Amino acid sequence: MSQVKSKKRAVVICPGRGTYNKEELGYLQRLHPDKIELVSQIDAYREKQGQISIHELDTMEKYNMRKHTAGENASALIYACAMADFQSINREEYDIVAVTGNSMGWYIALAVAGALDSQAAIELINTMGSMMTDGVIGGQMLYPIIDENWNLDQQAIDLTAHALLEVNKLDGCEVYISIKLGGYLVFGGNKTGLKALEQQLPIVQDRYPMNLFNHAAFHTPLLTDVSLKAQKLLAPDLFNSPKIPLVDGLGQIWQPYSCDVKGLYDYTLGKQVVAPYNFTKAIEVAIKEYAPDKLIILGPGATLGGAVAQSLIQQSWLDMHNKSDFIALQKHDPFILAMGLAEQRKLVL
Repeated sequence: MSQVKSKKRAVVICPGRGTYNKEELGYLQRLHPDKIELVSQIDAYREKQGQISIHELDTMEKYNMRKHTAGENASALIYACAMADFQSINREEYDIVAVTGNSMGWYIALAVAGALDSQAAIELINTMGSMMTDGVIGGQMLYPIIDENWNLDQQAIDLTAHALLEVNKLDGCEVYISIKLGGYLVFGGNKTGLKALEQQLPIVQDRYPMNLFNHAAFHTPLLTDVSLKAQKLLAPDLFNSPKIPLVDGLGQIWQPYSCDVKGLYDYTLGKQVVAPYNFTKAIEVAIKEYAPDKLIILGPGATLGGAVAQSLIQQSWLDMHNKSDFIALQKHDPFILAMGLAEQRKLVL
């Protein structure tokens, strides 16, 4: 009797802003020439808004930092790449047991999990991405809280907490933790506050603190007006119950058969916009609740791999206690499969 091959359990992770970079130019035409329907639907919506098509952005000869990273372009472009990757996952091989994402990746996760249909997804993602066309509100800055072995560094954690406290005492300064990203903190704040924080934090690895280009102060109270505007522009009936469980930026799970759809809408356009996004917690909940065989990170790019690995190390998952444990496991039998990396992509298609 022939053995029926059992599928591998996979949690899918959706990327956020800043993942379509110079190296990713041409991602759609190179890897997804067959996803014409997906791209056409997004571009038909964008044409009505008088926006440049993602087809045009993806097929440009040169990467244009200002154009490709602008919120109204980056969000739709990243959604198209990620959704196209999701549609390419081999379902004979993988059983997708849960979906999560980082920051803007939450909107993509809603689409991937079926809580938004294809039309609702582009409406939500494009609307949220276009909120800053008149000027970006505040900014974001990245800073590590780990040592070179990818273990949490208590000294760095205390130092950043103290610096944050001190900066917020200064006149005209407003800075918050925006995202907990594995071994990093992303701060969101006004320009004055971020400048003051940058001066307080010691320079690490010659590159941190790192200001994130064209990023607003997402997941902070500075976006309260954006949250209110989004609730006026986007109707609750865009949302459905997800078909796959969703893990959000608080580590809450939204289940297919018991989802409070209005609650999901309220969280997405309310708390998720103005309160810290705990991606580290989302990964912890996803692995502990769903015990996946693999974590699949959708493209474009593969920048989330490090943050996911650091989140796993914090839980000593699969006996990983540091960076070298993770590298050894990835070489032998990769647990994280990033579709933005050619070698790992092959294992997913």
